[in-house]
Amino acid sequence: MTDPNRTSSASGGGADRTAIVTIVQQNATAAWIGKTVFTALFAALFIAFSYVSIPLGFTSVPITLQTLAVMLAGGLLGARLGFASIALVVLLAAAGLPLLHGQGGLSIVFGPTGGFIWMFPFQALLIGITADRLFRTGRKATRPTYILLIVSLVLFGVALSYVGGVPWYAHKAHLSLHAALIGACYPYIPGDLVKAAAAVIIIAALRPALSGTLKRLSGR
Repeated sequence: MTDPNRTSSASGGGADRTAIVTIVQQNATAAWIGKTVFTALFAALFIAFSYVSIPLGFTSVPITLQTLAVMLAGGLLGARLGFASIALVVLLAAAGLPLLHGQGGLSIVFGPTGGFIWMFPFQALLIGITADRLFRTGRKATRPTYILLIVSLVLFGVALSYVGGVPWYAHKAHLSLHAALIGACYPYIPGDLVKAAAAVIIIAALRPALSGTLKRLSGR
């Protein structure tokens, strides 16, 4: 004879498993949507900030807010999403979309400022790694947090940009390294330090509130 209790239990267990699978699928879908939204949002921010472009007469490297967007993407989104948001724009620009101060194509990505452009995703990645460690508990920023964050932004958000950008600029413009530093580094350092200071304030204020959301999206 069939045990009705066993049959009922088996049916109930199957229903529970189905419900669990459904919940997991819903959570995965919600996490994917959340990641997509955050990535698209900061990609759009990077594009918008690139339109703030002030050309200088003696060099082809303009003053922009792109560096600030990169710092915010890494600092607020973390390593993976920060890298993805900036890399997405660089790849789409390379494909021809006018996303970098209204221009796109390989001539821009491999032009005189190409070294700076290539470094942007990796800057966001390294800044994000630092921010992930500093804000992994979601607690508010302390004095050591501020110090480590500003060091990270100066190293990865400012210095690393010149490490990639200046030699490439010298190569494309057929300049000596000294001339390339004059045309693509020295005039921009004060502004980049101001951007780093602004980014520290914004990241320290907002990242603790985002930490819980980012953990849920990453499944941790």
